[in-house]
Formats: sequence, structure tokens, C-alpha cells
Amino acid sequence: MKPAGEGNNMHLKNRLLVTALILGTTALPTMARADGGDGPKKPDMHELARISSLPKAHKDFSAFRYRPRGDKVIEQADANRLMFRTPDGQPDGYAERRGDAIVYFDRHGQVMQVQSAPVDMSETAAR
Repeated sequence: MKPAGEGNNMHLKNRLLVTALILGTTALPTMARADGGDGPKKPDMHELARISSLPKAHKDFSAFRYRPRGDKVIEQADANRLMFRTPDGQPDGYAERRGDAIVYFDRHGQVMQVQSAPVDMSETAAR
């Protein structure tokens, strides 16, 4: 016959063993993923965009007639906007197309000039 406390002790040991096995099987795969054992690190989306061979967005900014004298013009084709910078690199305003007009803004964001833009046949066909 077994002593009275030995059965409970064995039950407790089995319970601890099962708990340890369950924790071990769930914790090990997550630890393996965390250390990056899959090989070399893959590039993130910013690196992929920088080194992409896809053509960059291109827009025709010939309708934007006003350009501040001496300023550098930076095209932002994805935003359909021209940025103006002084020769020393300070922002000097921007111009963007809004509907059927081109709006020019100064360095403080105030409207300087509004130019009616010619309507492209390709844009009217898309509407």
C-alpha cells in the first residue's frame, strides 16, 4: 500500500510535467521566429520603394506658367504639385492643380495667384 500523501504528490508531478510540455511547445516556435533564424533579413517596404525598378510618376507641368525668379523648382508628380525653393534652400511656396485651376501659394500658405488651367482632352475623356 502507498502512503496517503504519495498519490497526491504523483498527481501534482504529472500536472507540472504536462504544464511544462504545453508551455514548451508553444514558447519554442515563437522564440525561433523572434531570433530571425530564417536567414538574411528581408528588406522593408521603404527599402523596396527606394530601389524599385518601377517607373516613377510623371506629370506634365508645362501648364504651370508662374515660377519665382531664381527659385529652384521641385516636381512632386504624385501630389500634382510644384515646390519652389530659394537658392539657399528655404521654402518659397508651391503651386498645385485644383480642379480646372492652378493655384500658387507663397511661403506662408496664402494664395498668391490663380491661373485657369487648359482642359486636357485625356482628363475629360476619363470623367
